[in-house]
Amino acid sequence: MSRLHQIYKLHHLLIESRYPVSLLTIRAELECSRATANRVIEQLRDQFIAPVKYDRERNGYHYDLREGKIPELPAMWFSAPELYALLTAQQLLQQAQPGLLDGHLKPLRERIEKILTSDHLGGGESSGISKRVRILRMTGRSISGQHFQIIASALLQRKRLSIHYHSRGNNTESQREVSPQRLTHYRDNWYLDAWCHTRKALRSFAVERIRAAGTLSQCARDIPESKLDAHFASSYGIFAGQPKHTAVLRFSPERARWVAEEQWHPQQQGKSLADGSYELRIPYADPCELVMDILKYGAEVEVIKPEALQCHVADQLCKAAARYEGAR
Repeated sequence: MSRLHQIYKLHHLLIESRYPVSLLTIRAELECSRATANRVIEQLRDQFIAPVKYDRERNGYHYDLREGKIPELPAMWFSAPELYALLTAQQLLQQAQPGLLDGHLKPLRERIEKILTSDHLGGGESSGISKRVRILRMTGRSISGQHFQIIASALLQRKRLSIHYHSRGNNTESQREVSPQRLTHYRDNWYLDAWCHTRKALRSFAVERIRAAGTLSQCARDIPESKLDAHFASSYGIFAGQPKHTAVLRFSPERARWVAEEQWHPQQQGKSLADGSYELRIPYADPCELVMDILKYGAEVEVIKPEALQCHVADQLCKAAARYEGAR
């Protein structure tokens, strides 16, 4: 936790508490030592002219309004995860189609807007934090608001769906009966995780490829959470399934500085090698999405194993190189 974040937490702790706050409580909230807690208290007093007083009788700190007013802290006191969460929520709510949860989403949307444009965050109509920090959607695909509403409604009401689905992979269309389990937002796109009664197995459907959707009267089949996690979360990316292989990737010393701090998969394993390169191990079932991620690193990565993945990537690189044979 940064020092500025600690001062901000202490400020709110003193405002929200009806009684003086002990040093032990301050240390627990700020996750720091006694010495650090004392420094934070002094900084709040000195830098922001805050009337922080120690009450000996009640053994705690509080704001004493007889010695001054409670300070207004300056802008940008969000931690990176908090800022990302607020701005992401704001953008997702702005994109939401009117309908299903509009009555509930409107006050939430207004509350986030108020937080992001409040005066003590340096906000305002022309200089609000939401105008100064951007989250770019690079690969998001448009979806039908009507279909999304039907799907979300069936999911929450635990009803089966009849969907007409177009698969990009093999360019085929099919009629499916599914029990919706989850809606997943992944890489700026929505996916429906469902039990497919037609295929008698768990499947994931890109929502924007659902051509038509209708709610059925039958109750949805509920799949245990543990089974859903094992199927959809244990392998690499949206191409889920029980991991069958482990990819071993070696990144160049130049690229290692970035990849070593990235999370590709919850169960990944990585280590720095003596020459400065970085080795990353990733479990996967279907190689499709993994190959796409490997290819974007070009000559900065080498597939060490398995051999099948190595050959797959090499084949794709050869085909790409063939398109530029006359360029040199």
